[in-house]
Amino acid sequence: MAVSGATVQAGPAKRSISGRLDWASEQFRRIPVRWRIATIVILNLAFITLLMLLIASGARAIRSAWDDLQEARRIDRLLASIENDAGRLQTLIHRYFALPNETVLNEIEQRRKALLAKLAIEQEIDLALQNPARSVSSVTERFMLGFDELRSVRETISSIYENEIRRPASELSQLYAVVETAMNDRAALIAPSLGKSREAFSIFLVAINDYYLTQSVQAQREASRSIEVIQATAPVMVDLAETEFQRAALKTLLERTTALRAGFGRMIQVLGMQNRLLQVEIDGNQAVMATVIQEVAERVRAKEDAAQARLDETLRIVFVQAVGIAGIFLAIVAVIWTLIARSIRVPLDDLAGSMNAIVAGDLARQPSGLSASDDLGRMARAVEVFRQNAIEKQKAERDLVAAKNRAETALSELRDTQQSLVEAEKLAALGGLVAGVAHEVNNPIGISLTVASTLARRVDDFAADVERGELRRSRLTEFVQGSREAANQLSLNLQRAGEMIQAFKQVAVDRSHADRRAFDLAEATDQIVASLRPTLRRAPVQLAVSVPAGIVLDSYPGPYGQVVTNLFINALTHAFPDGRSGTFAIDAVQEGDNVVITFRDDGIGMSAEVQRQAYDPFFTTKRGEGGTGLGLNIVFNIVTRRLGGRIALSSTPGAGTTFRIVLPLVAPQEPDRQDPA
Repeated sequence: MAVSGATVQAGPAKRSISGRLDWASEQFRRIPVRWRIATIVILNLAFITLLMLLIASGARAIRSAWDDLQEARRIDRLLASIENDAGRLQTLIHRYFALPNETVLNEIEQRRKALLAKLAIEQEIDLALQNPARSVSSVTERFMLGFDELRSVRETISSIYENEIRRPASELSQLYAVVETAMNDRAALIAPSLGKSREAFSIFLVAINDYYLTQSVQAQREASRSIEVIQATAPVMVDLAETEFQRAALKTLLERTTALRAGFGRMIQVLGMQNRLLQVEIDGNQAVMATVIQEVAERVRAKEDAAQARLDETLRIVFVQAVGIAGIFLAIVAVIWTLIARSIRVPLDDLAGSMNAIVAGDLARQPSGLSASDDLGRMARAVEVFRQNAIEKQKAERDLVAAKNRAETALSELRDTQQSLVEAEKLAALGGLVAGVAHEVNNPIGISLTVASTLARRVDDFAADVERGELRRSRLTEFVQGSREAANQLSLNLQRAGEMIQAFKQVAVDRSHADRRAFDLAEATDQIVASLRPTLRRAPVQLAVSVPAGIVLDSYPGPYGQVVTNLFINALTHAFPDGRSGTFAIDAVQEGDNVVITFRDDGIGMSAEVQRQAYDPFFTTKRGEGGTGLGLNIVFNIVTRRLGGRIALSSTPGAGTTFRIVLPLVAPQEPDRQDPA
């Protein structure tokens, strides 16, 4: 009983909801359809506008957080770059003072300028980071000042080396040479001391150069021992001097040795100062710089983390707000869209049923809603008009059937006329060939008649000379030679006429019977070309044939000859108008079970429009000048139907035309007998 009661209650509730939907849909039908659809569009636009405002309000906070984040990252990269540049500069400075080099010095100057340009960092960050940033700048400036001081010390070292080491050493070398020159005997008492002193001097030169370049402690000790030896042996050599000149030179040598030792001491002192500056001003300041930069970098990273957290929180808030607004709007739009869709769908379903009935032939069914004032009502009235038109169409179809029968009768008569025109086109082409062959045969026969009459006259003259008994050997020889030449000319001209007649006979037989047989393509083409040459002589066009022997076709030589003739005459008529000269070429090549025959001319070519209509019956560019427009149509039908091949046309205005015909070596067994060929 409880279940039954629930069912009874659900039924009225469902009917109540359906009735409310129907009432709301009827209210919407008072609004034009375009405004109903516009309502949805307006609601969508309102939703998008509100969403954009929400995004715009959050964009400022997002942009601020993003800017802070990007600024922190930029400063972090800048600090890393400064630290990297300082480390690289420290390495270059050590390399330069270990081995002075102009290239290294130039690179130091470039990196120094780049580092100084980056020291404006405290002007680009906020107040919380300016004090550590100033420390970075201060340490970097001390680093740079230390390098300047080092360069000054280096210049002092170079000056000491040049003026107080190399110059006295050079003078000592000369003094040693003077003392040796002043010795009278190599076994003199001064010789051992002089040799020892000079050997110590050589060791000193090597050691002092090594010490100047590498600051090696071993080299310093070696140089000190060598200069002590020189100083210790100099007084002894003065006492052992043999002459006053030698003694004066040795005293000068002792003075220069003292000066050299003083310069060596100064160089040791200044090099020690250089090393201390490298350790304190370069290495020490670079370590301090790394520590300060690390401190600033930690603060920058903390700021970066805070900016990232603020950005994430702002994005979360914007997302939650966007989802909430979207949900509310979607619910509102869904309700309104359901009512609008119902107000459109139900009438459209009724109209669809009416249209289906009309299509099915049920013209008695009248569409509903004809009296409605909205757009769907107008559509219903349009469907009613369509139904009335369908009724009228049925009546018109019966009239069309009768008209169709009359049109078919007229079409049959038109086909008979077309067949007559095709036969006339064939006869016209054959007639042109006959006239040309007759004209060509007349030439050798006329020449033969002339030679024969001349020979007869010479025979009469010769017979008269014989009767009179006046025959001489020279006359006999002349008669024999003339007779031989006449006989040769008669034979050649008559043979030429016979060959032309035979070729034309074969072509005529092939075209008259059009029987299927096996034939050599080269031989058949030569016979057709021979029949065309009389026509060719009336135009300044060269005919070039390149068909290899041995290509045997089991096909129809007559229709093939008709194709060659029509394409040749078409080229003479259209490709070379007004006596234009040129070349018409025929090429063939066997490809598997097919033979590809190419007909090519270098005439005026065809436009794209003419190419599209070239095979259409009765289409011609010589309308009114004797053209029927059936030549290429006949060629197309013969190739594609009788010979079982295909034909392709390509042409460029001003560059000639090419027909490419592909024929099977074995033609179809049962060609279409309705073919115009």
